[in-house]
Amino acid sequence: MQKNPKQTIIRDLSWLAFNARVLQEANDPENHIQDRIKFLGIFSNNLDEFFRVRVATLNKMVMLGKAAKVHLESNPAKILKKIQQTVLTQQQEFDASYSDIIRELEQQHILIKNEKQLSRPQKEFVSKYFEEKVRTQIIPLMIESIPQMPLLRDKSIYLACVLGKTSESMAQRYALIEIPTKVLPRFVIMPSEKGSTDIILLEDIIRYNLPMLFAPFGFDRFMSYIIKVTRDAELETDNDVNTNLIDDLEKGLKNRKKGRATRFVYDRQIDTTLLNYLVQRLGLTKKDNLIPGGRIHNFKDFIDFPSSIFRNQRVRPRPMVHPLLQQPCRIMDVIQKRDVMLHLPYHSFDSVIDLLREAAIDPFVQSIRIALYRVARNSKIVNALINAVRNGKQVTVVLELRARFDEEANMRWKNLLEEEGVKVLLGIPNMKVHAKICVIKKREFNKTIQYGFVSTGNLNENTATYYGDHTLLTTDRTIIADMNRIFDHIENPVKKAGALKACKTLAVSPVSMRSVMLANIEKQIKLAKRGKPAAMIIKLNSLVDQVLIDRIYAAARAGVNVQMVIRGICCAYTELKGIKGSLRAISIIDDNLEHARVLMFGTGKDMHVYISSADWMVRNIDHRIEAACPIKDEKIRQELTDILHIQLAENVKGRILDNEQSNNYVQPQKKEVLVRSQEAIYRYLQGKSYQ
Repeated sequence: MQKNPKQTIIRDLSWLAFNARVLQEANDPENHIQDRIKFLGIFSNNLDEFFRVRVATLNKMVMLGKAAKVHLESNPAKILKKIQQTVLTQQQEFDASYSDIIRELEQQHILIKNEKQLSRPQKEFVSKYFEEKVRTQIIPLMIESIPQMPLLRDKSIYLACVLGKTSESMAQRYALIEIPTKVLPRFVIMPSEKGSTDIILLEDIIRYNLPMLFAPFGFDRFMSYIIKVTRDAELETDNDVNTNLIDDLEKGLKNRKKGRATRFVYDRQIDTTLLNYLVQRLGLTKKDNLIPGGRIHNFKDFIDFPSSIFRNQRVRPRPMVHPLLQQPCRIMDVIQKRDVMLHLPYHSFDSVIDLLREAAIDPFVQSIRIALYRVARNSKIVNALINAVRNGKQVTVVLELRARFDEEANMRWKNLLEEEGVKVLLGIPNMKVHAKICVIKKREFNKTIQYGFVSTGNLNENTATYYGDHTLLTTDRTIIADMNRIFDHIENPVKKAGALKACKTLAVSPVSMRSVMLANIEKQIKLAKRGKPAAMIIKLNSLVDQVLIDRIYAAARAGVNVQMVIRGICCAYTELKGIKGSLRAISIIDDNLEHARVLMFGTGKDMHVYISSADWMVRNIDHRIEAACPIKDEKIRQELTDILHIQLAENVKGRILDNEQSNNYVQPQKKEVLVRSQEAIYRYLQGKSYQ
């Protein structure tokens, strides 16, 4: 295989290979039908975000010219062309997978019907449902009568209609109807025969009722097709320190809604004249990722496909409370005696909420400092913090407003928290705060004790039920001291400019993360060159950083045993001259989202283990505030090691990350036991007693 001079795989093509792994799960007949439908939705949602962000960025680079090349070995125009070819191929695979799923649903007597397949009782139901629920939520736009084409919203789907009159065969008009999925369910269960369940999509309810909408205007012939536009979603915020971030974000969010179209998806059966008209009115060209698809778009809604209709439902294992934190107990008393590691989603996230609730009502707790990135819609974390303020505690929240696609929600949280008396810090201009840290300060009997946690994942009780993450609860003074230094710097980046550099235990971006990781790699290289045992296990969401990839290559060439578990983007080749057999990478796509970052360097007692909030990408290492925490407790270190080795043994849901990004499954060797790591980790943790 021909490789570029920098010997890395192009980031965007590696991301598409990751999304292909998601599509593999939708294709897998061994998966429960609910999961297959869910993976279709995840694939679609992922692709939407890819076009909103990465394709939008590449389009800008094309406009800026040669100076904006994303990779020295490749220009953005070529990458965009390859993206379109890959997406079109994946779309065909997606359509085939959807057809297969429809057949399986039919075998279970679950039918997704369109407007032409309804029984008489169903026609009556659909007419009544439209009149009572839908009609007042839609306003058809006669687009030929409008001088300026209305802005089609990102994340919305539209019914593009051709209206005709039998009496005037040449007279036809065009109309657009936005499907109101923000206020009404996309899937509507209809009256069905005994033993079966019939479902109709919201857009097909509207299709059935087009005569009711347009007959008063003399139209009696109707054709309709679903279309959608994906827009540039990158917020171009001004990074000047003096810029008002709130005003800047609000302006950026308005611009996002009218961002340049990066993709136009349409029903491949669409009337050609209508398609050409829409492309022209929307100001698109053939270069603008015109993607033909099937009758249905916005498959992301299938993530919320009604689960109640399945007789044989997929039952997820319930998260277990960590044995040391079973209620009733005082969590602060437990972690004062020893560190505790929660492994989510196998352990319950409720223990984190219980800790904050405990801090909120403990009369000796003086303050809480916490960094929030993406919280749940009805956040119990936020509720606990508000109760802490009401109980007289000083609460400081670092709220990262720029968490992509959560900006509006975060601005609402900012207003709510400030109204309740919480001190809200908005991070640092030009630098996202991505560290997941918390410090609780307690003073009792003239003695100050500080408790805290550092996590690889967001403080979100909803995603904590299916995101694989690690959260360390600790009273370790050196870790707490460094977390306080991070908060000090965020609170006053000018006066406390040196606070991050003063961190002695945590590896912190942007000041020491890179150097600490490189130093650990170099140590393993030196050991290997001296003939000593040398090993690295790297678990990340994304591996992109060129400098770190080069040192991984160097380590593998020196004889270090390098094993990697990379969920998403992996720009590293695993088959290069001099490293064959010493560098292995797999990706695990299964029921839970692998989200944790864990780094292991060395073997035996000399092993250094970190959990981290940072992927190995330039943005995380050099342009964000991130934290990697060393694990000092020997038992927890062994626990993490065991879990990683279970994942490395994965041979059911693991894919080999080879040079071609071909996503071949890890094949079990002869007589080898099948290991589905997420199930195996659950069993492993169930057997832990912590005596």
